Amino acid sequence: MKLYADAPARRTRQLLTDLFFLLWLVAWVWVGHVVQHGTMQLSVVGRQTDASASSLAGGLTSAGDSLRDLPVVGDGVSAPFDQMSSASSSLAEAGRSQVTAVHRLSWVLGISIATIPILTVAVFLVPARWRFAREATAGARFVDAAEDLDLFALRALTRQPMHVLARISDDPAGAWRARDREVVTALAALELRDSGLSLPARLS
Repeated sequence: MKLYADAPARRTRQLLTDLFFLLWLVAWVWVGHVVQHGTMQLSVVGRQTDASASSLAGGLTSAGDSLRDLPVVGDGVSAPFDQMSSASSSLAEAGRSQVTAVHRLSWVLGISIATIPILTVAVFLVPARWRFAREATAGARFVDAAEDLDLFALRALTRQPMHVLARISDDPAGAWRARDREVVTALAALELRDSGLSLPARLS
């Protein structure tokens, strides 16, 4: 597959454009990573809450179990500890939920911040580069004999602006029908240039 034009100036522009897109992609992936990592720091509070509340719930449960063994008043004395243990467990669960929510948010933000700018450029650049590669690759397969220039000359007659054709001949269509080699070659060169190809020296 032919990815770059034969003309040095156009090839340089294409290389610089591809390099810019590559740097753009890497830069926004890095920004997305930074945002994702920064957002994850918000989960520290949730982790600390989970750890502290879970530890507190475990201590209260142990204390309640110990008091429950007291004769007569055991159940009554242990009840407040069981309630506080349950509340602490609920607080720990809230901390875990916060960690999960922050984790999801960090990935959504990171991916969104990286993807939107990348797609904004890619939606214009990638189709254009694909069209060029497809046209240039197909055109390169045709240019292997002088007779093949007729096809490109015909395309030039149908695609090139009138003022461009007028610079080549006062009657480019008539010259093409008459197989005027000079005009056919000039027309073909126009179309080949637009396709990113140069006229082979053996056919000029």
